[in-house]
Amino acid sequence: MLLVFDVGNTNIVVGAYKGKKLLDVWRLSTNLPRTSDEYGIAVINLFEKANIDYREVDAVVVSSVVPNIMYSLEHMIRKYFNVEPLIVGPGIKTGINIKYDNPKEVGADRIVNAVAALDIYKRSLIIVDFGTATTFCAVGEKGDYYGGAIAPGIKISSEALFEKAAKLPRIELVKPPTVICRNTVSSMQSGIIYGYVGLVDYIVNKMSDEMVKLGEKTPYVVATGGLAKLVASESKTIHEVNPVLTLEGLRIIYEKNR
Repeated sequence: MLLVFDVGNTNIVVGAYKGKKLLDVWRLSTNLPRTSDEYGIAVINLFEKANIDYREVDAVVVSSVVPNIMYSLEHMIRKYFNVEPLIVGPGIKTGINIKYDNPKEVGADRIVNAVAALDIYKRSLIIVDFGTATTFCAVGEKGDYYGGAIAPGIKISSEALFEKAAKLPRIELVKPPTVICRNTVSSMQSGIIYGYVGLVDYIVNKMSDEMVKLGEKTPYVVATGGLAKLVASESKTIHEVNPVLTLEGLRIIYEKNR
């Protein structure tokens, strides 16, 4: 059994694979400092709740954008699963040709998404990942990672409004029925949700034009991340939402490096 960890700034998404079958997916909070034993107990409890035998795990792969928790997480994997984790980073086979000025600057999650999307869709792509930051990645049909854009995530933008504007409340991120709203909460929801739809569609259209100029076909647009469905429901440019894109990428990278 393969255990995969996608470590983001807000959540750690954990998946268990039997071959190519995803058995279950769980989320842990990233922003709570944990010891290796606390991570171990948390992950084993998730396995037990799902009636999956954690002792069947014989491989682990990790993608992380949070360096300061990696010591505890790696120690937990060695102690509780008795395997050496594969960490996505320099030297790992991905099949992606990174065109960044400094390839080491590209977040591991963005490369993992590119690996998965190329394997699944086999065409030119724009990948939009709605995480703590909203990232846009341009990937060519032959595996060229051209780069992309990074914007503040929807949740942190919402929190910034609450924290910096004295009279504005913390709100739930749901889509109001109209853009013109008649109360403060709905007005904030309108500005944030529909504003992000506009942001996404504008950036995707500009990236698409630039990719065509680079010789690529018009890219297919895939969204992933916790709030992808919320924005995609209004977006005119997102073709598909794949909520487990990153986990699939981790599985594929493991297969390439086993």
